[in-house]
Amino acid sequence: MKRKSEAIEGAKNGILKSAKLKRAKESKPVDITGSFRDGLFDAKNLKSYTTEYATSSPYKHAVIHDLMNDSLLRSVRTEVRENVHFTPKETDIYKIHQSGDLANLDGLDDAALERLPSLLKLRDALYSPEFRKYAEAITGAGALSGKKTDMAINVYTPGCHLLCHDDVIGSRRISYILYLPDPDIPWKEEWGGALRLYPTTKLPGDDGKTTTVPSADFAKSIPPAWNQLSFFAVQPGLSFHDVEEVYHAPTPEQQEKEGGRVRMAISGWFHIPQEGEEGYIAGAEEKLAEKSSLVQLQGKADEYDFPKETATPVPESEKPAPTTDSNGDEEDDTGVLEAADIDFLLKYMAPTYLTPDTIEQVNEHFEENSAVSIDHILSKKFSARLREYIESQESTPLPPTAAEIEATSPWRVAKPPHKHRFLYLEPSSTPAGEGNPVQELVDELLPSREFRKWLALATGCVIEDFNVLGRRFRRGAD
Repeated sequence: MKRKSEAIEGAKNGILKSAKLKRAKESKPVDITGSFRDGLFDAKNLKSYTTEYATSSPYKHAVIHDLMNDSLLRSVRTEVRENVHFTPKETDIYKIHQSGDLANLDGLDDAALERLPSLLKLRDALYSPEFRKYAEAITGAGALSGKKTDMAINVYTPGCHLLCHDDVIGSRRISYILYLPDPDIPWKEEWGGALRLYPTTKLPGDDGKTTTVPSADFAKSIPPAWNQLSFFAVQPGLSFHDVEEVYHAPTPEQQEKEGGRVRMAISGWFHIPQEGEEGYIAGAEEKLAEKSSLVQLQGKADEYDFPKETATPVPESEKPAPTTDSNGDEEDDTGVLEAADIDFLLKYMAPTYLTPDTIEQVNEHFEENSAVSIDHILSKKFSARLREYIESQESTPLPPTAAEIEATSPWRVAKPPHKHRFLYLEPSSTPAGEGNPVQELVDELLPSREFRKWLALATGCVIEDFNVLGRRFRRGAD
């Protein structure tokens, strides 16, 4: 973790063992002696985990504590920290630090493998026939491939997260996470980083088909813990989950004392058997992909998506009348701000942005860049009132569930969670009054004729319609 690994770079650059050595390794049975904790495979433990899995909710899952031999796992963590390079990755669904695919370990030369013996032993143990049979017995998910290994090391530092999804890709059958946080600094639940599972509801669609929609609230939270394995069957449109954001400590000193709050884990999947393996069924992978695609398409029905985007047309009387410039070309005359317009806008906006010179500067920047960012656009008086209101609201925790939030506040919860996650505030049918400046912005300033006129002048665009929505993001939830 501290430096770029020559071992991983070796795999990246294609340093391969000889075909003879590789074939010899593949034909040699895997020795799992000393890999797992003593007694793991006992019938009593198998029965206990199988019962736990079968009776779990919101969908079938299980947690095994102290899965591996502790010494082996500590050695794995040391090898990872000293030899494995992590790449920061951030998309619209996650922010993490990730290693390369550990399936590539077989492609390393002998010198590189010597640096990662425990990691290689761990991988081989997890995909060994003994453990695959154990996982098959617990889950009842069917035969698992030992040929197709699929795992990587993910590191979540404060600020990292993974949003809601169902893990459905290709031939995946079981998803698992083996946690490797600092074994000498027990992970605390309030640090975040939990695996959270979401229940689903089947709802009738307008087309007569059933749509499966995940709830806006998770039903199960599984905090990280050293040497803990969490796993579940991958099911299209059902196995929705996320990883809670890892939170920053109040001070850098506290975060350092807590080991940096580094959530390290090996994440991976067991796949359906591949050709040549016991349990292989020709065409099964194609059928699984077809089923997965169908469920995902059915789950994209937007009738249960909220908020709804409903644009309000601008009245024809507000639209500027076309005029002709000196060359005879048609142009729009957006006019100027009248005294009454300015009086209204001054209740909310900084006076600087209402002067002709500033509006012209904004317009020039917008025409050149097709975008503009304006600092301190609200007046000092209104922004102070807005800040005080927001700080007051944020000091009181919101209720934990979507139903409670919507019953006790003007905020609604965006749903379903695998598409978008935030609270939203729509224009109300009654005046906001002086108590809620956020609602005032949504009800009065932003949808007003005066603001649309200012916006048209500032951008040079003709406003055809508008849709106003306030958004609020909850810590660790949105």
